[in-house]
Amino acid sequence: MIILFAVLFIFITPFYWIYKPSNFLLRYFQHRWPAVLWQVATPDKVVALTIDDGPSEFTSEIRGILKENDAKATFFIIGGQVAGREEMLSDLVRDGNELGNHAMHDEPSRSLKDSKLEEEINTVNAMLEKAYMNAQVESPPKYFRPGSGFFSDRILKLVDKMGYRLVLGSIYPHDPQISFWRVNARHILSMLAPGKIIICHDRRAWTAPMLRRVLPEMKRRGYRVVTVTELLRDARM
Repeated sequence: MIILFAVLFIFITPFYWIYKPSNFLLRYFQHRWPAVLWQVATPDKVVALTIDDGPSEFTSEIRGILKENDAKATFFIIGGQVAGREEMLSDLVRDGNELGNHAMHDEPSRSLKDSKLEEEINTVNAMLEKAYMNAQVESPPKYFRPGSGFFSDRILKLVDKMGYRLVLGSIYPHDPQISFWRVNARHILSMLAPGKIIICHDRRAWTAPMLRRVLPEMKRRGYRVVTVTELLRDARM
């Protein structure tokens, strides 16, 4: 029986650490890749909400939920989904949200050659700049989140050369794979702490009910939900 528990522990622990990374593991990531933004030390109860894979047919609903809860988010935009939804990007910006770059397609950025990835980032950047211009809002710093969340030293060098900060996060409910919004909401709330960066996804029907659960609860606990730029600003105070 002891051997069985030991084997289970050995096999289950790595998966649990992937699902819910410990602060020790996150500190190691920060030390190993300091150019990547995982989380920040902040004196206030503030967290950044990031939403990948938009825009989509669900973006308007997500936008409304954010407004209802006095929350802001950084939306990492896939360029291939923008056509026909350009005004939605400007509406997000007018509400105080910000836009980040998620390349052109929902695919691993590591699979792209430097020249192709640079081309895609520049193409999406033009879309984002147009959204800010139409909203008459000043553009924030440039943020990039690699497709599938995987990066390499090669990608880090490229995005740094292009003037981008690579942003990942520290609370990730794996909502592209897990479609149970209650489970995802419980995951986020269980890991909530000042300075965390939450990763969730547009283009899924279960994201809106998840946000309807977590945003009021975070507000009840005294947290402000802000953009990446606002979180970094708070950390410097």
